[in-house]
Amino acid sequence: MKRRSDMAAPAKIALVTGAGSGIGRAAALALLGAGYRVACGYNANRKGAETIQKAHPAAFAVKIDISSRTSVKRALVASRKHFGKGFDIVVNNAALVQEKPFETITDADWDRMLAVNLRGAFIVAQEVLPGMQLRKWGRIINITSIGGQWGGMRQVHYAAAKAGLINLTHSLAKLYSGAGVTANAIAPGLVATGMIAKELKSKAGKRKAAQIPVGRIAATDEIAAGVVYLASDDAGYVTGHTLNINGGLLMS
Repeated sequence: MKRRSDMAAPAKIALVTGAGSGIGRAAALALLGAGYRVACGYNANRKGAETIQKAHPAAFAVKIDISSRTSVKRALVASRKHFGKGFDIVVNNAALVQEKPFETITDADWDRMLAVNLRGAFIVAQEVLPGMQLRKWGRIINITSIGGQWGGMRQVHYAAAKAGLINLTHSLAKLYSGAGVTANAIAPGLVATGMIAKELKSKAGKRKAAQIPVGRIAATDEIAAGVVYLASDDAGYVTGHTLNINGGLLMS
């Protein structure tokens, strides 16, 4: 049975970055299914975001490059104009991956990785927080990675950025939870997306998959279920938490 507070959920508005495919798409669809209105942020995958908009009247596809504050501000203005109010929920999902031996990572590789995977979430959070504080309610959900918890072998810069995202989550929780704005992270393990297809073909990737206690990699819907929970009123006392959805690959 739904709580009375949950029945008000349809009025709430969420932004999901990187909503064109993978975890972002699953999160956007799950939030729409739960009754939220959702801005489906995309950078390169416009078609993926627009297919959601075409299928769901409560969805709005919006261009957003999270590494650019100008682009973020433009997307927020467009979304506010479309929905008539600011965001209650933000899912910082958009991310960049790159497999490279540590010794071949360039300064440009490093800077680009942190600009998207860490600074992007910082920019989005900083831009939406004032409105959340005014409404005394908000949810910031950062999609990090098991790599940010145990390090990386061929994605050191990715793992470093995701570790930083976990700490950013902790900091936001300490700063804003008292104002009614919670901040949490979700750390998936191996998930069936195009993003990890190359990794799963490698010997190291196959070894990693074979070590999952549950015996399989995750479906994107399983990560999206965690997003819906953390976005809900039921999760109002959960903040500063990293929700591990990894099939037991890392236990803590």
